[in-house]
Amino acid sequence: MASDETEIINGDLSKASDVLQQGGLILYPTDTVWGIGCDATNEKAVQRVYALKRRTDHKAMLVLTDNPAKLNTYVTHVPNIAWDLIYATHKPLTVIYSHAKNLAPDLLGDDGSVGIRITRETFSQRLCERFRKPVVSTSANISGQPAPASFAEITDEIIQGVDYVVRYRQKETIHTKPSGIVRVDDGGLIQIIRE
Repeated sequence: MASDETEIINGDLSKASDVLQQGGLILYPTDTVWGIGCDATNEKAVQRVYALKRRTDHKAMLVLTDNPAKLNTYVTHVPNIAWDLIYATHKPLTVIYSHAKNLAPDLLGDDGSVGIRITRETFSQRLCERFRKPVVSTSANISGQPAPASFAEITDEIIQGVDYVVRYRQKETIHTKPSGIVRVDDGGLIQIIRE
């Protein structure tokens, strides 16, 4: 990593982490699309994300964390097959677990489930590691509009609606895709929701 890039990423990590600690919203690159993020344990911050996206249905939002070892802090039971999927996959994979805990209630599905992805992308992984809590990751768009495939496609309304915009990776033109999504029930049954 070039020294300019290292300086940018370190500055971004410091500022983004401070904003998250204060209950603010960030716009940041993830292992898939650019995301709107906040502290996944802060109910007021999560409600601000819904308001920014103009999402009234309170459909569950996924969270990122940097290390599989942290799953047991936020999920009552992690089936063995989920561990296998996490360690075997090379592509971003969100796993929906049945019984979430220690997270903002508005993040969860009606059945108490939550989608968690272990990120391996440089910035989001280091952010989660530094912040020490999971970070919400929802696409950077108004509900019902297409998800932006690069930073350049994010609307001013979203950019102006967050408290900090990460500089790292803004100039990339690579079009990224959302993660795969699987639901794993307590018995280990897998349901593929998005490949």
